[in-house]
Amino acid sequence: MDTRLTMLTQWVRDLPGFDQATPEPVSGDASFRRYFRVSGDPHGTGSQPYIVMDAPPEHEDCQPFVAIAHHWRSLDIAVPDVVHEDLTRGFLLLEDFGDTLMLGALNQSNADQLYGAAMDELVRIQQAGDTSDYPLPAYDTALLDREMALFPDWLLTRKLGLALSNGERALLDTTFAFLRESALAQPDVAVHRDYHSRNLLVRPGTDRPGVIDFQDAVRGPITYDLVSLLKDCYIRWPEARISQWAEHFRVLSAEAGLHKSDRDTFRQWLELMGMQRHLKAAGIFARLAIRDGKTGFLKDVPRTVGYLVEASSRQAALRHFHEWLTDTVVPAIEEQIGPVETSGQ
Repeated sequence: MDTRLTMLTQWVRDLPGFDQATPEPVSGDASFRRYFRVSGDPHGTGSQPYIVMDAPPEHEDCQPFVAIAHHWRSLDIAVPDVVHEDLTRGFLLLEDFGDTLMLGALNQSNADQLYGAAMDELVRIQQAGDTSDYPLPAYDTALLDREMALFPDWLLTRKLGLALSNGERALLDTTFAFLRESALAQPDVAVHRDYHSRNLLVRPGTDRPGVIDFQDAVRGPITYDLVSLLKDCYIRWPEARISQWAEHFRVLSAEAGLHKSDRDTFRQWLELMGMQRHLKAAGIFARLAIRDGKTGFLKDVPRTVGYLVEASSRQAALRHFHEWLTDTVVPAIEEQIGPVETSGQ
């Protein structure tokens, strides 16, 4: 018996215009949140679809989502309208952006247009200031380190069964410090923190992508969301195209007054930020499989680690990490999960 679904259904039916609503599953995600679609007529203008978010309060806090949604929407950022909220029970009724994820819509001919629109929207996000009721948390040393630790804790030791020596742990510590220093040196902006093709929706009637899953937003490095978008854990593009898009965004964000960096500096920021992101993501994919039984995410590990292999190969300071990654970690991944994906494949 799904008692939360029963509670959610009753909650929706008690809202004006939704007395006949029957929630239909839309999707879950990498958290404990679930999403359902309902039809209703809250404004007396005809029935239309809405999304209901089920976020169990013992696992999820809806308050950041609601606060950020209201604030960003007031700044003309394309996030869904929060129509009704029950923070105590963890239920939200949201504007429906449809089902067309950017990931499923992308192809060779429309990629420039879709990524261009996503980068335009990202500049709007990065310019967002804080509100008095919910200042964004800092993407600080503790958070950066906690995220990178997911890589050895969940992927290397628990999933791959590697027994790390003291020397290997020291190598990781040195690498993490190098990446952390670069991240903290970047200009601070509002960071969505999961800005990629599965959290952007292509909407009918507008070129602007709908932005979802922003509740973990922080204030931090300017390249974090860009590398999430361009070096996406779910889809890979040729290096030449990534470079072209990255330079376009560098100019766009500089014109918006967000930084004053030159091409080489910005690209170095992007490369090292991507490594931090991909260490985190690879660890999360392993944790989702082991702790939460969501084994489907394991197929994204080889692509994610492939980005690490490539980026570390371009960093003289990370030569020992790169060699260890290719000699020790990659063979274990290929034996247990699948071929590591790089641009040469």
